[in-house]
Amino acid sequence: MMKGLTLSSLKKHYSLIPLFVILGGGMLLSAGYLARLAFKNPDVSWRRKSNPEPWQEYADKRYKLLHIKDEPDYGKLKEQRPEF
Repeated sequence: MMKGLTLSSLKKHYSLIPLFVILGGGMLLSAGYLARLAFKNPDVSWRRKSNPEPWQEYADKRYKLLHIKDEPDYGKLKEQRPEF
């Protein structure tokens, strides 16, 4: 086994602990972001038969990651896209 990959060798090479913590945190955050994209994005359809066009539900909803305070109310805006 390589040095620093077992608990006993981590006690000897304690400078590797922050590296493993940061790598683990990065992997968790990236997995969370991918899960958010898979479940919250209107372009992704998990149930094609019951809801073939999921983006139609999001005409008045916000699904952005970052919300700015002075955004307009999307429910009151006139739609500029065509209806299919």
